Amino acid sequence: MACTAVVLSVTGLLGTAAGTAHADDPEPTSDARNGADRPGGGSAPGDDSDARHLDDVRKKIDALYRKAEQATEAYNAAKEQVELQQKEIVRLARNIDATQRRLAALKRQAGALASAQYRGGGLPAEAKLMLNADPEGFLDNATLARKGQLAAKRVISQLANLKGDLESYSDSATDRWERLEANRKKKESAQRDIKKKIDAAKELESRLATKEKARLQHLEDERAFQQQQKWLDSGILKDISNKASAAGRKAISYATAQLGKDYVWGAEGPDTFDCSGLTLRAWEHAGRTIPRTSQEQWRQLPHVALKDMRPGDLIIYFSDASHVGMYLGDGALVHAPRPGRQVTITGAGSMPILGVVRPDGGPGHDDAAHSDGE
Repeated sequence: MACTAVVLSVTGLLGTAAGTAHADDPEPTSDARNGADRPGGGSAPGDDSDARHLDDVRKKIDALYRKAEQATEAYNAAKEQVELQQKEIVRLARNIDATQRRLAALKRQAGALASAQYRGGGLPAEAKLMLNADPEGFLDNATLARKGQLAAKRVISQLANLKGDLESYSDSATDRWERLEANRKKKESAQRDIKKKIDAAKELESRLATKEKARLQHLEDERAFQQQQKWLDSGILKDISNKASAAGRKAISYATAQLGKDYVWGAEGPDTFDCSGLTLRAWEHAGRTIPRTSQEQWRQLPHVALKDMRPGDLIIYFSDASHVGMYLGDGALVHAPRPGRQVTITGAGSMPILGVVRPDGGPGHDDAAHSDGE
Protein backbone atom coordinates (compact mmCIF):
# COMPACT_ATOMS: atom_id res chain seq x y z
CA MET A 1 0.00 0.00 0.00
CA ALA A 2 2.80 2.40 0.96
CA CYS A 3 4.68 1.67 -2.27
CA THR A 4 1.54 2.30 -4.32
CA ALA A 5 0.92 5.59 -2.53
CA VAL A 6 4.51 6.70 -3.19
CA VAL A 7 4.20 5.84 -6.89
CA LEU A 8 0.97 7.78 -7.15
CA SER A 9 2.55 10.69 -5.30
CA VAL A 10 5.44 10.72 -7.76
CA THR A 11 3.04 10.76 -10.70
CA GLY A 12 1.09 13.60 -9.14
CA LEU A 13 -2.22 11.81 -8.59
CA LEU A 14 -2.13 12.38 -4.84
CA GLY A 15 -0.90 15.97 -4.96
CA THR A 16 2.46 17.41 -3.98
CA ALA A 17 1.89 17.15 -0.23
CA ALA A 18 0.91 13.49 -0.15
CA GLY A 19 4.45 12.11 0.03
CA THR A 20 8.07 13.19 0.25
CA ALA A 21 8.95 12.86 -3.41
CA HIS A 22 7.56 16.29 -4.37
CA ALA A 23 7.36 17.97 -0.99
CA ASP A 24 9.67 20.81 -2.04
CA ASP A 25 8.42 21.31 -5.59
CA PRO A 26 7.34 24.88 -6.43
CA GLU A 27 3.70 25.68 -7.23
CA PRO A 28 3.07 24.53 -10.84
CA THR A 29 2.46 27.20 -13.45
CA SER A 30 -0.74 27.34 -15.47
CA ASP A 31 1.19 26.04 -18.50
CA ALA A 32 2.45 23.09 -16.49
CA ARG A 33 -1.07 22.36 -15.28
CA ASN A 34 -2.13 21.87 -18.91
CA GLY A 35 1.05 20.14 -20.08
CA ALA A 36 2.26 16.61 -20.45
CA ASP A 37 3.93 16.62 -17.01
CA ARG A 38 0.48 16.56 -15.42
CA PRO A 39 -1.50 13.41 -14.56
CA GLY A 40 -2.72 11.48 -17.58
CA GLY A 41 -0.01 12.73 -19.93
CA GLY A 42 -0.80 13.87 -23.45
CA SER A 43 -0.34 17.23 -25.10
CA ALA A 44 -2.15 20.40 -24.15
CA PRO A 45 -5.18 21.35 -26.27
CA GLY A 46 -4.11 23.59 -29.11
CA ASP A 47 -7.46 25.18 -29.70
CA ASP A 48 -9.62 26.88 -27.06
CA SER A 49 -12.90 25.90 -28.69
CA ASP A 50 -11.80 22.25 -28.89
CA ALA A 51 -10.74 22.38 -25.24
CA ARG A 52 -14.07 23.86 -24.20
CA HIS A 53 -15.93 21.25 -26.23
CA LEU A 54 -13.98 18.42 -24.64
CA ASP A 55 -14.47 19.88 -21.17
CA ASP A 56 -18.21 20.08 -21.84
CA VAL A 57 -18.16 16.42 -22.85
CA ARG A 58 -16.25 15.58 -19.66
CA LYS A 59 -18.83 17.40 -17.54
CA LYS A 60 -21.71 15.63 -19.28
CA ILE A 61 -20.06 12.24 -18.87
CA ASP A 62 -19.26 12.98 -15.22
CA ALA A 63 -22.87 14.02 -14.60
CA LEU A 64 -24.21 10.85 -16.24
CA TYR A 65 -21.92 8.59 -14.23
CA ARG A 66 -22.79 10.48 -11.03
CA LYS A 67 -26.47 9.90 -11.72
CA ALA A 68 -25.75 6.26 -12.52
CA GLU A 69 -23.95 5.93 -9.18
CA GLN A 70 -26.89 7.53 -7.37
CA ALA A 71 -29.18 5.04 -9.08
CA THR A 72 -26.79 2.22 -8.16
CA GLU A 73 -27.05 3.07 -4.46
CA ALA A 74 -30.85 3.25 -4.83
CA TYR A 75 -30.74 -0.17 -6.54
CA ASN A 76 -28.56 -1.60 -3.76
CA ALA A 77 -30.92 -0.26 -1.08
CA ALA A 78 -34.00 -1.65 -2.82
CA LYS A 79 -32.29 -4.99 -3.40
CA GLU A 80 -31.36 -5.22 0.28
CA GLN A 81 -34.93 -4.41 1.31
CA VAL A 82 -36.31 -7.03 -1.09
CA GLU A 83 -34.05 -9.67 0.46
CA LEU A 84 -35.00 -8.66 4.02
CA GLN A 85 -38.71 -8.65 3.22
CA GLN A 86 -38.48 -12.04 1.52
CA LYS A 87 -36.93 -13.46 4.70
CA GLU A 88 -39.59 -11.77 6.83
CA ILE A 89 -42.38 -13.19 4.66
CA VAL A 90 -40.92 -16.69 5.06
CA ARG A 91 -40.79 -16.17 8.85
CA LEU A 92 -44.38 -14.95 8.93
CA ALA A 93 -45.51 -17.89 6.78
CA ARG A 94 -43.95 -20.29 9.28
CA ASN A 95 -45.67 -18.48 12.15
CA ILE A 96 -49.01 -18.65 10.33
CA ASP A 97 -48.56 -22.38 9.69
CA ALA A 98 -47.63 -23.10 13.33
CA THR A 99 -50.52 -20.96 14.62
CA GLN A 100 -53.01 -22.71 12.35
CA ARG A 101 -51.86 -26.10 13.67
CA ARG A 102 -52.25 -24.93 17.29
CA LEU A 103 -55.66 -23.48 16.44
CA ALA A 104 -56.77 -26.80 14.96
CA ALA A 105 -55.60 -28.65 18.10
CA LEU A 106 -57.50 -26.27 20.37
CA LYS A 107 -60.65 -26.63 18.27
CA ARG A 108 -60.39 -30.39 18.69
CA GLN A 109 -59.99 -29.87 22.45
CA ALA A 110 -63.02 -27.58 22.53
CA GLY A 111 -64.98 -30.19 20.61
CA ALA A 112 -64.00 -32.84 23.13
CA LEU A 113 -65.24 -30.64 25.97
CA ALA A 114 -68.55 -30.09 24.16
CA SER A 115 -68.94 -33.85 23.56
CA ALA A 116 -68.31 -34.57 27.24
CA GLN A 117 -71.01 -32.11 28.22
CA TYR A 118 -73.40 -33.73 25.74
CA ARG A 119 -72.69 -37.19 27.15
CA GLY A 120 -73.43 -35.84 30.65
CA GLY A 121 -76.95 -35.02 29.64
CA GLY A 122 -76.31 -31.41 28.84
CA LEU A 123 -76.91 -30.37 32.46
CA PRO A 124 -74.79 -27.49 33.69
CA ALA A 125 -72.19 -28.45 36.29
CA GLU A 126 -73.93 -26.23 38.88
CA ALA A 127 -77.21 -28.14 38.49
CA LYS A 128 -75.44 -31.47 38.98
CA LEU A 129 -73.91 -30.19 42.17
CA MET A 130 -77.29 -29.11 43.57
CA LEU A 131 -78.79 -32.52 42.77
CA ASN A 132 -76.02 -34.50 44.47
CA ALA A 133 -77.19 -35.65 47.94
CA ASP A 134 -73.79 -37.06 48.97
CA PRO A 135 -71.68 -34.37 50.71
CA GLU A 136 -68.39 -36.02 49.74
CA GLY A 137 -69.56 -36.51 46.20
CA PHE A 138 -70.70 -32.89 46.18
CA LEU A 139 -67.16 -31.72 47.09
CA ASP A 140 -65.57 -34.04 44.52
CA ASN A 141 -67.88 -32.80 41.83
CA ALA A 142 -67.27 -29.18 42.86
CA THR A 143 -63.51 -29.66 42.38
CA LEU A 144 -64.00 -31.36 39.05
CA ALA A 145 -66.46 -28.70 37.90
CA ARG A 146 -64.03 -25.92 38.81
CA LYS A 147 -61.23 -27.63 36.90
CA GLY A 148 -63.52 -28.14 33.95
CA GLN A 149 -64.55 -24.50 33.95
CA LEU A 150 -60.93 -23.33 34.12
CA ALA A 151 -59.96 -25.67 31.28
CA ALA A 152 -62.84 -24.41 29.16
CA LYS A 153 -61.92 -20.77 29.86
CA ARG A 154 -58.28 -21.46 28.95
CA VAL A 155 -59.29 -23.08 25.68
CA ILE A 156 -61.63 -20.19 24.82
CA SER A 157 -58.94 -17.62 25.76
CA GLN A 158 -56.26 -19.41 23.76
CA LEU A 159 -58.58 -19.71 20.79
CA ALA A 160 -59.24 -15.95 20.90
CA ASN A 161 -55.51 -15.15 21.27
CA LEU A 162 -54.50 -17.47 18.46
CA LYS A 163 -57.13 -16.03 16.15
CA GLY A 164 -55.79 -12.56 16.97
CA ASP A 165 -52.21 -13.70 16.30
CA LEU A 166 -53.27 -15.26 13.03
CA GLU A 167 -54.97 -12.06 11.89
CA SER A 168 -51.89 -10.04 12.93
CA TYR A 169 -49.52 -12.37 11.05
CA SER A 170 -51.77 -12.26 8.00
CA ASP A 171 -51.95 -8.45 8.07
CA SER A 172 -48.15 -8.26 8.50
CA ALA A 173 -47.59 -10.68 5.63
CA THR A 174 -49.90 -8.62 3.39
CA ASP A 175 -48.03 -5.45 4.36
CA ARG A 176 -44.67 -7.13 3.67
CA TRP A 177 -45.86 -8.31 0.27
CA GLU A 178 -46.93 -4.77 -0.60
CA ARG A 179 -43.55 -3.40 0.51
CA LEU A 180 -41.79 -6.18 -1.37
CA GLU A 181 -43.59 -5.30 -4.58
CA ALA A 182 -42.89 -1.58 -4.07
CA ASN A 183 -39.17 -2.25 -3.57
CA ARG A 184 -39.07 -4.60 -6.53
CA LYS A 185 -40.47 -1.77 -8.64
CA LYS A 186 -37.87 0.65 -7.19
CA LYS A 187 -35.13 -1.86 -7.94
CA GLU A 188 -36.30 -2.35 -11.51
CA SER A 189 -36.67 1.41 -12.02
CA ALA A 190 -33.16 2.04 -10.66
CA GLN A 191 -31.82 -0.75 -12.88
CA ARG A 192 -33.34 0.86 -15.96
CA ASP A 193 -32.03 4.26 -14.88
CA ILE A 194 -28.50 2.92 -14.38
CA LYS A 195 -28.45 1.29 -17.81
CA LYS A 196 -29.84 4.43 -19.45
CA LYS A 197 -27.21 6.71 -17.87
CA ILE A 198 -24.29 4.37 -18.53
CA ASP A 199 -25.35 3.81 -22.14
CA ALA A 200 -25.64 7.58 -22.64
CA ALA A 201 -22.15 8.14 -21.17
CA LYS A 202 -20.65 5.38 -23.32
CA GLU A 203 -22.36 6.79 -26.40
CA LEU A 204 -20.77 10.20 -25.71
CA GLU A 205 -17.36 8.61 -25.24
CA SER A 206 -17.75 6.53 -28.40
CA ARG A 207 -18.01 9.70 -30.48
CA LEU A 208 -14.50 10.73 -29.46
CA ALA A 209 -11.42 9.87 -31.46
CA THR A 210 -8.59 7.98 -29.76
CA LYS A 211 -6.59 11.16 -29.13
CA GLU A 212 -9.63 12.90 -27.71
CA LYS A 213 -10.24 9.99 -25.34
CA ALA A 214 -6.67 10.35 -24.09
CA ARG A 215 -7.21 14.08 -23.60
CA LEU A 216 -10.50 13.37 -21.81
CA GLN A 217 -8.65 11.08 -19.40
CA HIS A 218 -6.09 13.85 -18.96
CA LEU A 219 -8.84 16.33 -18.11
CA GLU A 220 -10.37 13.95 -15.55
CA ASP A 221 -6.99 13.41 -13.90
CA GLU A 222 -6.22 17.13 -13.96
CA ARG A 223 -9.51 17.99 -12.27
CA ALA A 224 -8.93 15.34 -9.59
CA PHE A 225 -5.37 16.60 -9.09
CA GLN A 226 -6.49 20.20 -8.63
CA GLN A 227 -9.13 19.24 -6.08
CA GLN A 228 -6.64 17.06 -4.22
CA GLN A 229 -4.02 19.80 -4.25
CA LYS A 230 -6.49 22.33 -2.85
CA TRP A 231 -7.36 19.88 -0.07
CA LEU A 232 -3.70 19.29 0.75
CA ASP A 233 -2.90 23.02 0.65
CA SER A 234 -5.32 23.48 3.54
CA GLY A 235 -2.76 21.71 5.76
CA ILE A 236 -5.20 18.94 6.61
CA LEU A 237 -2.55 16.20 6.71
CA LYS A 238 -0.77 17.91 9.62
CA ASP A 239 -3.60 16.81 11.90
CA ILE A 240 -4.61 13.48 10.38
CA SER A 241 -3.06 10.37 11.92
CA ASN A 242 -1.52 7.55 9.89
CA LYS A 243 -2.14 4.99 12.64
CA ALA A 244 -4.68 2.35 11.77
CA SER A 245 -6.43 -0.02 14.16
CA ALA A 246 -5.78 -3.75 13.85
CA ALA A 247 -9.18 -4.21 12.17
CA GLY A 248 -8.49 -1.19 9.97
CA ARG A 249 -5.28 -2.76 8.70
CA LYS A 250 -7.15 -5.94 7.79
CA ALA A 251 -9.79 -3.93 5.91
CA ILE A 252 -7.08 -1.98 4.05
CA SER A 253 -5.27 -5.20 3.16
CA TYR A 254 -8.43 -6.61 1.57
CA ALA A 255 -9.36 -3.40 -0.26
CA THR A 256 -5.90 -2.87 -1.76
CA ALA A 257 -5.76 -6.53 -2.83
CA GLN A 258 -8.70 -5.75 -5.16
CA LEU A 259 -6.78 -3.10 -7.15
CA GLY A 260 -7.40 -3.44 -10.88
CA LYS A 261 -10.74 -5.24 -10.56
CA ASP A 262 -13.61 -3.80 -12.60
CA TYR A 263 -16.34 -1.58 -11.22
CA VAL A 264 -19.73 -3.19 -11.83
CA TRP A 265 -22.86 -1.62 -10.37
CA GLY A 266 -24.54 -3.72 -7.69
CA ALA A 267 -21.44 -5.95 -7.34
CA GLU A 268 -20.07 -7.04 -3.96
CA GLY A 269 -17.10 -9.10 -5.11
CA PRO A 270 -15.13 -11.20 -5.24
CA ASP A 271 -14.33 -10.39 -8.88
CA THR A 272 -16.10 -7.04 -9.36
CA PHE A 273 -17.28 -4.27 -7.02
CA ASP A 274 -19.20 -1.06 -6.81
CA CYS A 275 -18.06 1.59 -4.32
CA SER A 276 -20.00 0.43 -1.26
CA GLY A 277 -19.64 -3.23 -2.22
CA LEU A 278 -15.86 -2.83 -1.87
CA THR A 279 -16.04 -1.20 1.58
CA LEU A 280 -18.66 -3.73 2.72
CA ARG A 281 -16.45 -6.71 1.86
CA ALA A 282 -13.25 -5.08 3.14
CA TRP A 283 -14.72 -4.52 6.60
CA GLU A 284 -16.42 -7.91 6.53
CA HIS A 285 -12.91 -9.33 6.05
CA ALA A 286 -11.88 -7.34 9.14
CA GLY A 287 -14.69 -8.89 11.16
CA ARG A 288 -17.17 -6.00 11.07
CA THR A 289 -20.63 -6.10 9.49
CA ILE A 290 -21.53 -2.71 8.00
CA PRO A 291 -24.52 -1.49 5.95
CA ARG A 292 -24.61 -2.24 2.23
CA THR A 293 -25.03 1.26 0.80
CA SER A 294 -22.94 4.40 1.18
CA GLN A 295 -26.02 6.30 2.43
CA GLU A 296 -26.65 3.75 5.18
CA GLN A 297 -22.95 3.61 6.01
CA TRP A 298 -23.12 7.38 6.49
CA ARG A 299 -26.35 7.18 8.49
CA GLN A 300 -25.56 4.24 10.76
CA LEU A 301 -21.80 4.17 11.38
CA PRO A 302 -20.11 6.39 14.00
CA HIS A 303 -19.02 9.76 12.58
CA VAL A 304 -15.55 11.12 13.23
CA ALA A 305 -14.12 14.57 12.54
CA LEU A 306 -11.92 14.87 9.45
CA LYS A 307 -8.93 15.84 11.61
CA ASP A 308 -9.40 12.63 13.63
CA MET A 309 -9.54 10.39 10.55
CA ARG A 310 -7.28 7.34 10.50
CA PRO A 311 -6.48 4.68 7.87
CA GLY A 312 -9.36 2.24 7.43
CA ASP A 313 -12.01 4.89 8.01
CA LEU A 314 -14.55 5.40 5.25
CA ILE A 315 -14.84 8.77 3.52
CA ILE A 316 -18.33 9.56 2.28
CA TYR A 317 -18.57 11.84 -0.76
CA PHE A 318 -21.11 14.25 -2.25
CA SER A 319 -24.05 15.84 -0.45
CA ASP A 320 -26.27 12.82 -1.09
CA ALA A 321 -23.69 10.36 0.31
CA SER A 322 -23.68 8.50 -3.01
CA HIS A 323 -19.99 7.52 -3.06
CA VAL A 324 -17.61 5.98 -0.54
CA GLY A 325 -13.95 5.00 -0.39
CA MET A 326 -11.45 3.84 2.25
CA TYR A 327 -8.76 6.14 3.59
CA LEU A 328 -5.25 4.67 3.36
CA GLY A 329 -3.20 7.39 5.01
CA ASP A 330 -0.89 10.05 3.52
CA GLY A 331 -3.86 11.63 1.73
CA ALA A 332 -4.65 8.50 -0.33
CA LEU A 333 -7.92 6.69 -0.92
CA VAL A 334 -8.78 3.27 -2.36
CA HIS A 335 -12.16 3.06 -4.07
CA ALA A 336 -14.20 1.64 -6.94
CA PRO A 337 -14.75 4.80 -9.02
CA ARG A 338 -17.45 4.20 -11.64
CA PRO A 339 -18.44 2.01 -14.62
CA GLY A 340 -15.60 1.64 -17.08
CA ARG A 341 -12.99 2.05 -14.35
CA GLN A 342 -11.19 -0.31 -11.99
CA VAL A 343 -10.58 -0.33 -8.25
CA THR A 344 -7.79 2.19 -7.80
CA ILE A 345 -5.94 4.51 -5.42
CA THR A 346 -6.48 8.24 -5.76
CA GLY A 347 -6.37 11.41 -3.68
CA ALA A 348 -8.77 11.44 -0.75
CA GLY A 349 -9.57 15.08 -1.46
CA SER A 350 -10.23 14.64 -5.18
CA MET A 351 -14.01 14.63 -4.65
CA PRO A 352 -16.28 16.73 -2.41
CA ILE A 353 -16.12 15.18 1.09
CA LEU A 354 -19.35 14.91 3.06
CA GLY A 355 -17.79 13.31 6.12
CA VAL A 356 -15.98 10.36 7.66
CA VAL A 357 -17.32 7.24 9.40
CA ARG A 358 -15.52 4.58 11.42
CA PRO A 359 -16.73 0.96 11.11
CA ASP A 360 -14.75 -0.09 14.21
CA GLY A 361 -15.69 3.06 16.12
CA GLY A 362 -18.03 3.47 19.05
CA PRO A 363 -17.71 2.21 22.64
CA GLY A 364 -14.85 -0.17 23.25
CA HIS A 365 -13.07 0.46 19.94
CA ASP A 366 -11.70 4.01 20.10
CA ASP A 367 -8.44 2.99 21.80
CA ALA A 368 -7.57 0.46 19.10
CA ALA A 369 -5.71 2.99 16.98
CA HIS A 370 -3.41 3.93 19.83
CA SER A 371 -2.70 0.42 21.07
CA ASP A 372 -2.48 -1.33 17.70
CA GLY A 373 -1.38 1.45 15.37
CA GLU A 374 1.86 1.26 13.43
